[in-house]
Amino acid sequence: MSKEHNNSTAITPLFSAEAIENRIREIGKAISVDFAFATSASPLLLIVVLKGAFIFAADLVRTITIPCTVDFIHASSYGSGKISSGNVTIKHNLAIEGRHILLVEDIIDTGLTIQQIEAELMTMKPASISICTLLDKPETRKHPVVARYRGFIVPNAFIVGYGIDFNEQYRGLPALGKLDS
Repeated sequence: MSKEHNNSTAITPLFSAEAIENRIREIGKAISVDFAFATSASPLLLIVVLKGAFIFAADLVRTITIPCTVDFIHASSYGSGKISSGNVTIKHNLAIEGRHILLVEDIIDTGLTIQQIEAELMTMKPASISICTLLDKPETRKHPVVARYRGFIVPNAFIVGYGIDFNEQYRGLPALGKLDS
């Protein structure tokens, strides 16, 4: 990861591409064991929270060895800044009744977004919902959320790279870093 991006914003490296790859492999193995009951007739459904989790989900699904399918949900609580607006917008077209769901998120911060997504999905009567997040910021949690699978615990900082953006920039960085202000 480059320390500078566009010569204007510094990024302090946190996790290398290799560390991310290794951790995702471990998570995929755990998911495959925990959901070993999944079959091609009843595969695990990964619901990926767009846009930030798409790269994580793509790499994760390639490490899962059980039958699974993928769908997407769009959720946002950030405007154009670094502070959550507190208003969550959720868009989807899902049919999940009776399905085992793995909700795949890029980062859990206050917990508001993932809590509201989970609550909305529960009204659709899935068999179960488990949460998988690449990054977790437990020190900023304001809403109770239990992530069954966590990649890394991160400090209270704005993280970018590996699909996670700031104002639609930095998603393509192969590693994760802290955006310095």
